[in-house]
Amino acid sequence: MIAIVDYRAGNLTSVKKALDQVGADSVVTSDPEVVSLAEKIVLPGVGHFSATAHLADSGLRDAIANTIRRGVPFLGICVGLQWMMESSEEAPEVPGLGIWPGECVRFPASVKSPHVGWNQLEFRDGPSRLLRGIPSGSYVYFTHSYRVPLLANTVAESEYGGRFSAVVEQDRMFGVQFHPEKSGAIGLRLLENFCSLRVTAGSCDPEVLTEQNVD
Repeated sequence: MIAIVDYRAGNLTSVKKALDQVGADSVVTSDPEVVSLAEKIVLPGVGHFSATAHLADSGLRDAIANTIRRGVPFLGICVGLQWMMESSEEAPEVPGLGIWPGECVRFPASVKSPHVGWNQLEFRDGPSRLLRGIPSGSYVYFTHSYRVPLLANTVAESEYGGRFSAVVEQDRMFGVQFHPEKSGAIGLRLLENFCSLRVTAGSCDPEVLTEQNVD
C-alpha cells in the first residue's frame, strides 16, 4: 500500500487519480500509524512551505522519518521535495526534514515568479531508477516560486532564472520539483517507476537520516 500523506497542503485528488491510473494500491491518510505501515510514501505539496509545520504537529514527521530509516521508498512532490531539504527562505522558522543539506531559495527578480508551465528535464550522468524509460529533454509541468539548488544527488535539472534541481534521488529517497500528476505520459511513467520499486528493509543509508535531522 502507498500512503499519500495529507497535511492539508497537497494536490491529493490529482495524485490519487494518477496513482490509480498506473494501477497502484494507494490511500490518502493523515494518520501516522497508517504511514508507518505503508510500503511506499508519497508527500505531495502545493502552496506555502509553512504548511509543512503540520507534519511535525501531527506526528507525521516522525512517522515518515522512521519509515524512511527502514528503507521504505519515499517520494516528495513540489513542496514535498523542498521539505526534504534543511529549510526554505519562504518560511525560515519551519525546519525541513534535512535529508539533503541547504536551503530552498526564491527565483531571482529577473524572471517572473512563480515559475508556471512546461519546462524541460536535463539529465545528469548516471542511472536513475525514477527516470527509467524517460528521455532527457522531456517536458513536465511546474508551478513554484522557490527552488532547490543543484545537489550532489540531483539526477535531473531545469533552467529558469538559473539552473535548479528538478529530480533528486538517493537510496530509496526521491524528490521532484514538478508535478508528475499533471505531466501527462511522462509523469505517469515516473509514478509507475516509483510504484515498481522493490521494498528492501534497511536499504537507506543510516548516515543520511539521523536523529539530529528529525529533532
